[in-house]
Amino acid sequence: MAYKEAPFNAINGQRTLANYKMAPSIAVPVAQPRRPAKAANQEQEEEKVLRRRNEELEEELKKSQDREERMRRELERARERLRVAEEAEERLCSQLGELEAEAVDQARQYNNRIVSLMNQLSQAHRLIQPGPTPVPN
Repeated sequence: MAYKEAPFNAINGQRTLANYKMAPSIAVPVAQPRRPAKAANQEQEEEKVLRRRNEELEEELKKSQDREERMRRELERARERLRVAEEAEERLCSQLGELEAEAVDQARQYNNRIVSLMNQLSQAHRLIQPGPTPVPN
């Protein structure tokens, strides 16, 4: 395939590459330089160390997730105990309020009974007290 000269552009007086066809390109693989055996062994050792460290980290992660799950369950049990304790506290407060109202009612009744007995005793004292007795005519 022969190359043509670029056409002349009359507007700016320059040649353009607009209609040019380029030759296809071919990729040529570049050979990788061989690494010395020492460097390859060192890389393998580093890879082993990294794999071991990765396994250790995965194990730590699993333990951490197990701990987190145990803590969640423990927290849920604590919340349930708290809920039960709060319900018991509400029942006890309610019962205490009822007992206080009953105690106040009993105290009023007791006080009324004492006042009634004092009035009866006062009347009895007036009846048995010596004093001028009315003389019947």
